[in-house]
Amino acid sequence: MSLFNPYVLLGIILAILASFGGGYYKGGQDEFAKQQMEIARLNTEARAVEQKMAEEANDLAMKLKKAENNAKLAIQKRNSDIDSGALKLRIPVKAASCPALPAPADTPAPAGDSVQTTAELDSTTARLIVAITDQGDANTRQLNACIDAYNTVYQTLKGKP
Repeated sequence: MSLFNPYVLLGIILAILASFGGGYYKGGQDEFAKQQMEIARLNTEARAVEQKMAEEANDLAMKLKKAENNAKLAIQKRNSDIDSGALKLRIPVKAASCPALPAPADTPAPAGDSVQTTAELDSTTARLIVAITDQGDANTRQLNACIDAYNTVYQTLKGKP
């Protein structure tokens, strides 16, 4: 048997190709297993981050709800004070000049003492006007909660506490 026999050469070539093919197949299977383990590890990390972000979002929602409840109690107290007359809303009005009573010419106006004429609003109107500011405060609280949530998620995803 000679090395140059076509069957021997074919056998050697087939043996080399089989070893390379087997190695390639084994390497592919090993790489697939590594990739599956890496995917599982990354999924576990992602679930942990998602859980942390959900907890932080729930905390922020609870803070917002608590702030809204505190504001609601303050609004109710203020409205009851307006209704009872303990709290009154006054607005400045232009003083009407009264031609029937001329001011004495020799009496100087006191310096630094500005007496301003005001009008008191009825309780319904006062509550309606103050309700505008209440809505603005509620919108501000919600906006601040959104900003806090964004910053929390940003810091969590960035990897900082």
